[in-house]
Amino acid sequence: MKSRIRESILNAARVAAAKGELTSTDLPEIELETPKNTQNGDFATNFAMVSARQQKMAPRKIARAIVDNLTDEEGLFAKVEIAGPGFINFYLKPEAWYPVLEKVHRQGLAYGASDLGHGRKVQVEFVSSNPTGPLHVGHGRGAAVGDAVANLLSYCGFNVQKEYYINDSGRQIQTLGRSVWLRGAELTGRRVDFPNDCYQGDYIREIAREILETRGKRFFVEDKSDTVMECARYATEKIINGIRSDLERFGVVFDQWFSEQSLYDSGQYDRIIAQLRQQGVIYSKDNALWFKTSSYGDEKDRVVVRANGQPTYFASDIAYHQNKFERGFETVIDVWGADHHGYIPRLTAAVEAMGHRRDQFKVILVQLVNLLRAGKPVAMSTRAGEFVTLADVIDEVGTDAARFIFLSRDTNSPLDFDLELAKQKSNDNPVYYVQYVHARISSIMSKAVERGLKPPGPDPAAVKQLDTPEELALIKALARYPEVVATAAERMEPHRVTFFLMELAARFHAYYNKHRVLTTDQEVTANRLYLVSAVKLVIHNGLRLLGVNAPSRM
Repeated sequence: MKSRIRESILNAARVAAAKGELTSTDLPEIELETPKNTQNGDFATNFAMVSARQQKMAPRKIARAIVDNLTDEEGLFAKVEIAGPGFINFYLKPEAWYPVLEKVHRQGLAYGASDLGHGRKVQVEFVSSNPTGPLHVGHGRGAAVGDAVANLLSYCGFNVQKEYYINDSGRQIQTLGRSVWLRGAELTGRRVDFPNDCYQGDYIREIAREILETRGKRFFVEDKSDTVMECARYATEKIINGIRSDLERFGVVFDQWFSEQSLYDSGQYDRIIAQLRQQGVIYSKDNALWFKTSSYGDEKDRVVVRANGQPTYFASDIAYHQNKFERGFETVIDVWGADHHGYIPRLTAAVEAMGHRRDQFKVILVQLVNLLRAGKPVAMSTRAGEFVTLADVIDEVGTDAARFIFLSRDTNSPLDFDLELAKQKSNDNPVYYVQYVHARISSIMSKAVERGLKPPGPDPAAVKQLDTPEELALIKALARYPEVVATAAERMEPHRVTFFLMELAARFHAYYNKHRVLTTDQEVTANRLYLVSAVKLVIHNGLRLLGVNAPSRM
């Protein structure tokens, strides 16, 4: 619809310029918006105001030239008005909207899909929690966001791979091994001084107990590096398997689990660092190796290998991201916690220094989750091992509610997650509010079949009976869905789909409370079934992109 209106504006501007009513044919991009107040039309544009400098004319005079030269061969416009300093408001005829229903039914599950990505290869890496403990509720938000972004990009024509980066090398893994070994020694009855920097959670003790049962007490007699590393390897595998299981329960399945250690074992790390040294991007100073990140927009150069020969996290990330591009990804997207904000400039600098465009590397920052119970904060301390795990949340509220609520706000905003609210079967619970629409329409359709009514699909002339304000509001909302999906994919903002579904649900509830779908008039009933079944399809499509089920019964 917007493209057709834009073309009408462009044609009018060209005609006006040819007649001398406009001074230039150099026209800016036409922005069309949906006014919040329906009295201002179905669409509005500030084209005249944006064009004023180029045209060297008053905006209202430009707007008048456009409106006077508009043609409406398709019969879309009920009226076109100039408002305020030069806005052009377009009011569409009801019949301009009816083809939307036919399109929804014809395209079905593909309604809203596009070829925006043209098959470009994109990687989305998310969660990537250190394998030193179970996933907590904050990881759940990152998982929902990463998965939904990948779904959106794939639906819009990108070739998407989802990846989990396993930090299975370095100091944190050694600390994990020592934590398990010390707990094992403690379980044998020895008095152990357990350092504060070791991992404190009960899961460490459980892993140590498993090793004790298989290896016996003698394994925990002498604190040696090989026994500590054996504990580390066992614990890492155990924790990763738990993470994988939790994510699968959460509806997240990765295409690739990439091991950090594999960068070292395969020689890729040494090769990439050597290449960068040869290029002069990495240099030696004070017995350490430094990356010239300041030459690429970072505030200062960064250490990649310490004086003791140990690589930093940054060194591994440099090699890992170069590996991503070597695998043929045109764009790599990382989903990080908001506390990693300061890390973006240095990794962006590294990407550019390795010969890639800065816009080929994108980061989605996900703010914290404030966990509540009946409005009151749930106390958590990760350091002390006291936190609510993702598995706990799934057990208590279910995957659908968790995912929908995690995706109910912009990732740049902190999220309040109320466990009690997520379990309510009421309109205050956003996922219930949306899913109930799908279930209610499913019930209506079942009753229609029981009455012997044919599947919806009336002729275009009959659909014109869908002329109430509530019916037209529903159709207009359905028409916006493809644009919502495309914008959500382009901006990597899945909450736009969530907002849309809640708005569509609100419009349906308003309609259903005022109008019966199954009436004594078969033609009216058929038309309304045609409408609500289109709503059902779009609700299903949107929930699927979010990784949320669309139940037929609730």
